[in-house]
Amino acid sequence: MMLTLALDTTGEHGSIALVSGQRVIEEVSLHEPEGFSGVIFPEISALLQRQGCTLQDVGLFAAAAGPGSFTGVRIGLAAVKSLAEVNGKAAAAVSNLRVLAELGVAPLRATVIDARRGEVYAALWDASGHQILDERVCPMEVFVRELPAAAVEWICSDRTVVPVRDGDTFLQAPLALAGGIGRLAQSNISVPEALDANYVRRSDAEIFWKES
Repeated sequence: MMLTLALDTTGEHGSIALVSGQRVIEEVSLHEPEGFSGVIFPEISALLQRQGCTLQDVGLFAAAAGPGSFTGVRIGLAAVKSLAEVNGKAAAAVSNLRVLAELGVAPLRATVIDARRGEVYAALWDASGHQILDERVCPMEVFVRELPAAAVEWICSDRTVVPVRDGDTFLQAPLALAGGIGRLAQSNISVPEALDANYVRRSDAEIFWKES
């Protein structure tokens, strides 16, 4: 079974995981409010050493594509691209919101990540992983207005962000998503140079440049 090394550095709570097929061998939660650039490679090295593996034993390197911190998303994707290129292996990028949807059990799954500034990253999925509402960043009340009348399962790590309606349910999502990224990565395999970030929100630099 091919080994996948998966990373999530998109927020201050991140994770790394070693996955074999659909089995998470080990997942490590990381909390780095100042960023992951100085810790990600030592943490990867320690994980592989604990499992008696080397980088050459890994067949696929995967990262969270976002949405999340612009710097955090770039760190994870850059790490995966470099590891895949140097070792001659495949790479993959997986949306965080898609990973959250995989945790659910209901026919309709609303996945939400706090985007701060009074907004959320959100999308709506069905049980097969198909998008019903595209990923977007907006105030929560705007997203709620676009939801169908049918009950949905809200999936988010922060219950206070989500206004569950009558008939809706709530699933507390874990902060560590690297294991889920690793499980979904095999359906998103790409060459390293083709990996792309899923920022959803435009950067401040882009906003200010377009408005100037």
